[in-house]
Amino acid sequence: MSLTPAFLDELRMRTSLSTLIGRTIKVQKAGREYKACCPFHNEKTPSFTINDEKGFYHCFGCGAHGDAIRWMTDQRGLPFMEAVKELAQAAGMDVPAPDPRAAKRAEAAKGLHDAMAAAQDFFAAQLDAIEGAEARAYLGKRGISDAARRAFGFGYSPDSRGRLRTALKDYGDPMLVEAGLLIDPDAAEPDSDRAKKREPYDRFRGRLMLPIRDIRGRTIAFGGRILGQGEPKYLNSPDTPLFDKGRTLYNIDRASPASRQTGRVIVVEGYMDVIALAQAGFGDAVAPLGTALTEHQIERLWKMVEVPILCFDGDSAGQKAAIRAATRALPLLRPGHSLAFATLPQGQDPDDLLRASGPAAMDAVLDAAQPLVERLWSHEQSIAPLDTPEQKAALKQRLRALTDAIADSDVRAHYAHAFRERYDALFFARPAFTPTARGSGGGNGAARWQRDKRGNWKAPIGPAGHEVRAIGASGMEQRLLRAILAGLLRHPDQIALHRETLAGLPIGDPILARLADSMISASLRKETVETQGLLTILGAGEVYNMAKGMLRADTFTLTPHKMIADPDRLARDLEEAIRVMAQGPELEAALAEATRRFKSDVSEENLAEQQRLLALKADHDRRLAELAQPEDIV
Repeated sequence: MSLTPAFLDELRMRTSLSTLIGRTIKVQKAGREYKACCPFHNEKTPSFTINDEKGFYHCFGCGAHGDAIRWMTDQRGLPFMEAVKELAQAAGMDVPAPDPRAAKRAEAAKGLHDAMAAAQDFFAAQLDAIEGAEARAYLGKRGISDAARRAFGFGYSPDSRGRLRTALKDYGDPMLVEAGLLIDPDAAEPDSDRAKKREPYDRFRGRLMLPIRDIRGRTIAFGGRILGQGEPKYLNSPDTPLFDKGRTLYNIDRASPASRQTGRVIVVEGYMDVIALAQAGFGDAVAPLGTALTEHQIERLWKMVEVPILCFDGDSAGQKAAIRAATRALPLLRPGHSLAFATLPQGQDPDDLLRASGPAAMDAVLDAAQPLVERLWSHEQSIAPLDTPEQKAALKQRLRALTDAIADSDVRAHYAHAFRERYDALFFARPAFTPTARGSGGGNGAARWQRDKRGNWKAPIGPAGHEVRAIGASGMEQRLLRAILAGLLRHPDQIALHRETLAGLPIGDPILARLADSMISASLRKETVETQGLLTILGAGEVYNMAKGMLRADTFTLTPHKMIADPDRLARDLEEAIRVMAQGPELEAALAEATRRFKSDVSEENLAEQQRLLALKADHDRRLAELAQPEDIV
């Protein structure tokens, strides 16, 4: 839809900016302008000014500036067209329709919105009537205040098949059926031979009613909670032209502006969780509508904040819902956008926690939220035993499946690296020291790698005085190390992903060590490193000649040339090769220490540790041989 500058100017002119802003924050007259405490940052002395004559607001504290439309998009969180439509409606203006069909749909939607608003008024009135006594008692039992009751629009649907239909008869049965307020029994049984047409009846009967609103605050559906015995406990409106439960979030209209203050969105399981949190001061909470969090809802959340917090119950159902949301988000991940997961104590929902321990306990739960990568890792390693090689391999396979589901190549590479680090830490022994970047001086008691007079790296002393040997001593290690460096030369974008591990490799060959150092230094100085740029940095000399030789087509490579175009294959091969290369010296140092302990104390515990490390070393040597097979040369 194209909106002309003349239309937008007319819209701004008809909108009283101070009145619009005054609906959300307290404004005070100050000469020809208005002042208020800025809603975009915390302040005690008003520095936020509103000029109706010029039609703009400005904060001298944080620099926030804009007109009526900008206020609706920045403070209310509305999309541009939604902001224009709401302002135009308040100003009595018609937004230009792109074509007659769209205008017809808009007119039909307007009628449905009117019907839903009338239904909301009806339900609210019934809650205050005699029949609403049980519903009012339930609200009191749940500790829902009158302010919350008004803010969230609670109502009551009488236990009758036709009270709502009669009250809204002016809208006609077809519109009320389309709005999801009535059920047409004949439509539910289109093939019935029944001769007499049956009348529609009220969908919601004998339930506490909650309006479901769109981001503009318009009622588009209802959720009804049964007060006595019966199923379902909660009943939502069906999908209608106004309502798609997979695209809607409960309380989005109130949480969107609140999230701009807190920089946070909390996703909980249900309506009452949202309301309990709002009463405790957490106004930035939303909930899906009886289904698992969908892709559309995740994208909607990301328009509010980059990392929404999913806060589900600690029981089995809550944690299953969290994992479903986690796996559903994987294909959508992009740089900066993810999910975090906060887990409530076992057996408690937000209302229980707030009643028992207060808002501070809820803050603590939210502060302890796990990143998505941690939640996935903890879930995968806990769902099955990890005692046998087959079970460990199955874990590795599950992690790879998760990684492969990520569409963004950069995010996918980082997830593969993060899972590999956790996998190695769980299953592969680590020596009691950590090598640091060569020549960096180390820190925190780390072993230090230094050059001797010939330029060779001097190995540090490991546990119990065992020297950690340099890598490259065997022919297989030498071949694999050269293949790794050749791969990084051809694809220097991979250097940064493995920089920390590369810096800790005890490379024995001084020329290869200098080549690795040069690549690491280049990646630290520049965000983007190119092969030719690396060669230029190396200059003339033996390191340059070695690098040029590695780039020849007949050089041993990890990935066959026909597969190098596959970035995923390349990243996985480099990840695996660097891991295997780094583990050799560390395993040997740990094994030497375990052997020493067993000789001095022949106990079952020390024997088991030595045998475990021997098995790991054998597995490492087998994988090293596989990676360095001559037939891999292409």
